[in-house]
Parts: sequence; structure tokens; C-alpha cells
Amino acid sequence: MIVMKIGSTLLTFTLFIFSNIMLGQSPIGVWKTIDDNSGKARSHVVIYEEDGKLYGKITKLLLRDDDPKCEKCTGNKKDQPVIGLVIIEDMPEHKDFWKGGTILDPESGKTYKCSLWFEDDNFDTLYVRGRHWTGLYRTQTWYRAK
Repeated sequence: MIVMKIGSTLLTFTLFIFSNIMLGQSPIGVWKTIDDNSGKARSHVVIYEEDGKLYGKITKLLLRDDDPKCEKCTGNKKDQPVIGLVIIEDMPEHKDFWKGGTILDPESGKTYKCSLWFEDDNFDTLYVRGRHWTGLYRTQTWYRAK
């Protein structure tokens, strides 16, 4: 009976540690974005999984008290509130990073191809690259919100 209890406790502990390690290696969670010009924290984006792909939506604006509309967006996102706006869509995993989805810039209303990755086993820093069809790109560094 004692052996079974120790075995059960050890199994539970092992599963707990493994699940925390796996979640730490995933971009799923809340991320703090940084303004390219000022270097200040700009917003929180929650990244979540749906049907095997990653999506991300803005959940909080840190530099504004109001909730602006996405005036320059097109389609069903036009004039939608920025808070709650899905900006990362259809991002499948590719080996040890994520690519093939899109990211929306709510200020310009433009959508770019997107990739996400970690470097140097630092799973609290996410690199987010938006690539224009011309091949030009911009990479931002996002930090896991604590």
C-alpha cells in the first residue's frame, strides 16, 4: 500500500513537472508587446491554440486608456475594437518554431505573413516576425507577462 502511494505520488509529480516544461516551451500564454519607437510596453496579447494552430488576440492596451477601433483594417475587422481583436491567425507549428500564419498590424490595417520562435532556451522571450510579400520584414521581441 505504501509502495503504491509513493508510486502514485511520483507519477503525479513527474506529470506535473513534464506538463510545466512543455507549457514553458510553447508560446501559449499572455505576452507583453513593446512599442518599436518608445521601447515601452504597449499591450498584452494572449496566444492560444485552436484546431492545432495558434491564434493571438489583444487583451489589454498599456499606453492608452481608451479602446480605439481598427479603422484601417479591412473586411470583418474594419472598425472593430482593438481590445479583443485577433491579430495572429492560422499559425501552425513547424519543427521547433511556428510559421505559415498571419499577423495584423492594427495601426496600419495591414496583414503580414508571420513566424514565431524562441532562442537560447529562453521561453519567456518570443520573437515575432512579420514579413511583407516583398521580402521585407520586421521582428519584434515580446516578453511573457508575469
